[in-house]
Amino acid sequence: MKAPNTSKARVLVVGDVMLDRYWYGDASRISPEAPVPVLLFRKEEYRLGGAANVAANCAALGASTRLLSVVGRDSAGRQLGAMLKAKKVDARLHADARVKTTQKLRIIGGRHQQLLRIDLEREPSSEVLAAKLADYRKALKDCDVVLLSDYGKGGLEHIAVMIREGRKAGKIVLVDPKGDDYSRYRGASVVTPNLKELREVVGTWRDEKDLASRAQTLREKLRLDALLLTRGEDGMTLFRNRKTVRVAAEKREVSDVTGAGDTVIATLAVMLAAGEGVEPAVRAANRAGGIKVTRFGTAVVTLKEIFGK
Repeated sequence: MKAPNTSKARVLVVGDVMLDRYWYGDASRISPEAPVPVLLFRKEEYRLGGAANVAANCAALGASTRLLSVVGRDSAGRQLGAMLKAKKVDARLHADARVKTTQKLRIIGGRHQQLLRIDLEREPSSEVLAAKLADYRKALKDCDVVLLSDYGKGGLEHIAVMIREGRKAGKIVLVDPKGDDYSRYRGASVVTPNLKELREVVGTWRDEKDLASRAQTLREKLRLDALLLTRGEDGMTLFRNRKTVRVAAEKREVSDVTGAGDTVIATLAVMLAAGEGVEPAVRAANRAGGIKVTRFGTAVVTLKEIFGK
């Protein structure tokens, strides 16, 4: 594969941002108070999560990236803003005093073993979401691809309107889905569920033929240009009109799948914004996802790593 010129690619990311926090330490003994490990704390690390990680991946691939989201008026929200600026993401973060910036605190013992995850979150207000929708309408003209990263945290209440207006403006609209109500994604260009997410919507399939039938039926019902099923170590399957393309995963040692879906859809968005066709874009996204899972925690992947030049 040859790397495309991404310097003029423009991606608009909208979705739920998160601050990923990691507490590292040694957990070599059990508490005398309860049958739980005791962590001897060593250090804390911050990383971008959710749509913030998606946007950082887009920027790392060379695209001009704008991010619209909602955060709380708190230190975590300010931390996210500073980290996104350092990653060269144009982040437009609405601050809402009635919410907490979503945080995922992971407690990590030796050898990167996750002992516990603590989530802090509260849904944003309707007033802030309406303001974000107004910003979205203004930002549409300055992008090639819209990427809607749905983590089910309430930040994409108006996603059906965003898809409709994005397509009306002639933009490619990609959706990373959540939940079992895919009617909200009707009319998108591409939706990218993983196996578990697709199974929640279409039920359990008997074999590959049954899977293809169910996926194509869903694609047609939602009027999607394509449905891209990410399958972990089994690669990806792209379902298009009268055509199914299977892309095998490259064999790699898996360290952590956290954020792999973010890397995949970000790469897909940047490749399409750079003028690549859907199938070459999917192959690049497949390779990027394979590179990401060799790393612990959320991470970005570069063009050089994907294309080798």
